[in-house]
This record gives sequence, C-alpha cells and structure tokens, in this order.
Amino acid sequence: MSNRLHAAARVGAVIGAVGSVALTLYAGRNNNLPFLMILMAGWVFAPFFGYAAARRFSGRWSTATRAALDLAIFMITVAALAIYTLAVLRPPPSQGARVYVAVPIVSWMLLLAVGVAGFLSSRRGEAPNS
Repeated sequence: MSNRLHAAARVGAVIGAVGSVALTLYAGRNNNLPFLMILMAGWVFAPFFGYAAARRFSGRWSTATRAALDLAIFMITVAALAIYTLAVLRPPPSQGARVYVAVPIVSWMLLLAVGVAGFLSSRRGEAPNS
C-alpha cells in the first residue's frame, strides 16, 4: 500500500508543481517584470521541490511519517491548484500576488511539521532500548 501511495504522491507532486507554475505564469502574463515572474514561479515551485528533497532523506523515517509526507503533498497539491485557479478565474481587485506568496508559506509549514516529525521518529529509533 505504501508503495502505491508514494507513487501516487510523486505523480501528484509533479502535477501540482507544473500546474501551480503554469497558473502563476498565466496570472502574471501582463506583468512587465519577467525577472519577478521567474522569482514567483520559483517560489511557487519550491514546496514541491521540498517534498522531493524530504522524500529523498526519509529513508530512516517511520512508515507512518513517510505516508504523512505523501498525504501532505496531496493536500498541498489540491489546495494550491484550487487557490491558484480561483485567483486566475476571479482575480482580486488589488494585491493579487498575495495568494502566490501565502500558499507556499503555508505549504512549507506543513512540510516542515511532517519533516520534523520524521526527523524525531528516526532519532527515536537510534536510541538504545531501556
């Protein structure tokens, strides 16, 4: 079960990354600052890269923590795509970039919470049994 969950999470992360960056670039298509758009696209992409890095180092984590990481990327993908799609379809009258800044911050917080739990679970496994 965990292998299928992990494979599905990897596909979801790729879809989320590509979709989020595409929606970000589409939302900023009339922007005259291409360097800013590159920075925003990188910022929106960063949580998906963080997931890939966390998965790379999660070998010593418990199975439950790795599953939590996979579920977290699913939640991040669905939420990010929904929020970015809504921002493209119904752009706010001002400060439209707010969602493109806030969503990655919340995504990082979720990934870091799971990552810290994974790190602590691997450290607990190193302790000698008393």
